[in-house]
Amino acid sequence: MAQKIDYLVASPEAIEASLGRRFERLRLSKNINQSALAEEAGVSRRTITRLENGEGISLDTFIRVMRALGVAERLDALLPDPVTRPVERIRLGGRERQRARTTKSPGTETWHWGPETDDQ
Repeated sequence: MAQKIDYLVASPEAIEASLGRRFERLRLSKNINQSALAEEAGVSRRTITRLENGEGISLDTFIRVMRALGVAERLDALLPDPVTRPVERIRLGGRERQRARTTKSPGTETWHWGPETDDQ
């Protein structure tokens, strides 16, 4: 039985290891050996071994292996669609947000004219 992992508190290493085990189980359930998967994905067999051992791979390799395993449609579930809310769209004049900006609380920064000295 698969062990559940809490992605909110697990370390990145633990998440990589969990995903690697899931890739391995998926590969085995489809009766594909590492060499065949590597060839289909266009990567080396050692890369598949690294993936399954949770040793880290590139995003490009992750996508290639997902495609080779026939589960690329699940990539859509990784991130929510950042749909702009109607109120936000009106505030932006119909445009899409291009940058994120931190908000400064008023009065948090004191402004002085000229150099500061201790005798003031």
